[in-house]
Amino acid sequence: MRQRAPIPFPETLKPKYWAIWFGLGLLWSINKLPLSWQSRIGAGIGKMMYALMGKRRKISATNLQLCFPEMSETERETLLKNNFKHIGMLLTEAGLSWWSSRERLEKLAHFNGSEHLEKALEKGKGVILLTCHMTSLELGGQLVAMRFPLQVMYKRSRNVLTEAIILRGRQRFTHRVFKHDDIRAMLRGLKEGLAAWYSPDQDFGRQRSVFADFMGIQTATVRMTATLAKRSGALVVPYFPIRLPDNKGYEIRILPPLENYPSGDDIKDARKVNAVFEEIVKQYPEQYMWLHRRFKTRPEGEPPLYT
Repeated sequence: MRQRAPIPFPETLKPKYWAIWFGLGLLWSINKLPLSWQSRIGAGIGKMMYALMGKRRKISATNLQLCFPEMSETERETLLKNNFKHIGMLLTEAGLSWWSSRERLEKLAHFNGSEHLEKALEKGKGVILLTCHMTSLELGGQLVAMRFPLQVMYKRSRNVLTEAIILRGRQRFTHRVFKHDDIRAMLRGLKEGLAAWYSPDQDFGRQRSVFADFMGIQTATVRMTATLAKRSGALVVPYFPIRLPDNKGYEIRILPPLENYPSGDDIKDARKVNAVFEEIVKQYPEQYMWLHRRFKTRPEGEPPLYT
């Protein structure tokens, strides 16, 4: 049995954690329901988030306006509401990811392109499993980990109970979980022949990035993807978890490794990564996490895009 992080008792029995325990109990109960019921509940949570999260709703609306200027306001508003429904489903799917049986999860997984990851792993230098922040990312990573030797990252939380639950959940099937900023741990795993879940589609500031086109916008894009590939010799294999309609489960779409990558040209390499993300985002815009300030850092002289 895999070793899993302990829950920090008695600290987490204090009153300030009672609301979180209640929420976890509710999520555990929802996990026992059929997927169709879970999806409806998740969509309902998303509707509440749309109504209550005014700041994030505004950020998402700005992103959609920037990326889909050809859409009418009505079309973008419909897309925005659907997007929040999918974000709500992410929350209920966390219960599936953390507590559902392997048998149940395997029935939900529909792999497309597994041979690309299998062949890449056979080379023995590990694989950088490149993805972006789709709304089914938590469950998607778990489904990959059940079939392939995978290491994943996690981010420290100020709330020790939340951190422990997420960490334990991600330790169920993965070979290793490492802190999001522990690049050495990631490189060690690649050297051992593991695949590493890696999602660089966030704004990490000017110093760590170059500007490359994404959805027609000059976007601060981290150089680290190419750096990791160069240092490790690992192939970069894109993959995307896609929530299928009518509660048919989840497609795990795995694409061929990036060709001629890294090239040594940071901007060219960044654009190649963004182009892969752009293609999937255009196909499933409602399933991308638009609530991040993806375009916060601007080229010199450009005004801010978020107010």
